[in-house]
Amino acid sequence: MILYPAIDLINGECVRLAQGRFDAVTKYDSDPFKRLALFNEEFAQWVHIVDLDGAKAGSPQQHELIGQLAKASRAKIQTGGGVRTREHVQTLLDQGVSAVVVGSAAVKNPEEVRGWLRDFGKDRITLALDVLPTKDGDFDAALHGWVEGSGISLWDVLDYYPFGVAQRILVTDVSRDGMLMGPNMDLMKALRKKRPDLEIQASGGVKSVEDLYDLKALGVHGAIVGKAIYEGIIDLKAALNVG
Repeated sequence: MILYPAIDLINGECVRLAQGRFDAVTKYDSDPFKRLALFNEEFAQWVHIVDLDGAKAGSPQQHELIGQLAKASRAKIQTGGGVRTREHVQTLLDQGVSAVVVGSAAVKNPEEVRGWLRDFGKDRITLALDVLPTKDGDFDAALHGWVEGSGISLWDVLDYYPFGVAQRILVTDVSRDGMLMGPNMDLMKALRKKRPDLEIQASGGVKSVEDLYDLKALGVHGAIVGKAIYEGIIDLKAALNVG
C-alpha cells in the first residue's frame, strides 16, 4: 500500500481543514518546501498536494507553486484543487506533477472527464469522489471543495466510469476528514467489492499505523494521511513502512 502524506495549501501555507470546512483551518507550516523536504527525507514515494484556494475558487490558484514543489521533490506529486477543464489538467501535468486529481468535474461532466482519461492516460488522472454520508446509509458525492452535495450517489458516479475506463480513485469521507476518527472501513469494503478493478486511495480520519494496516488488509491501494502526521500522532517512517 502506498502512503500519500498530504500538503494542503491556502495562500502558500500548509494547513488542515476539519470536515472540509474553510472556517475550521489549522495552520502548520508557512513554508511548504520544508514540509516537502521532510517527506522526501523519509523517502515517500508520493506526496498528495491540494490547492485549497483552487478548490474554493473553482480553478487552480497555486499551480506555479505546486510546479516548484514538484521540481523540488524526489517523490511523485499527485495534486488537485479546482481542476475543472482540460486546460487545467494540461497545465498541471506541464508543471511536472505525476497525477492530477479531478473531483467536481468527475461528477458533473463525466463524458468530458472520460475523454481526459483517454487522452492523458488513466494513470495520470485520479478521480476524487468526496462523499457525505446520508441518513439512509448512502453516500452523496460532494462538490466544489466539499461545500455542497450533488444529490448523486457515490455508486451512481462510479457507474459513469465502467470497468477499464479509470484506474485511480480517491475517496474521502468528508465527515471524518481531519477528525482523527479512523477511516470508514465499511465504505472501503464496499468499494473494494463493487470495483475491484480500481486502485482505491482512502482518505479521511486515519489516526494510527494500525488503521493503515487494516486498509492494506482490505486491499486498499493507498491512503492519504495529513493531520495525524502534522500532530505527531503517526510516525511518518513507521507509516511508510506499512507499504
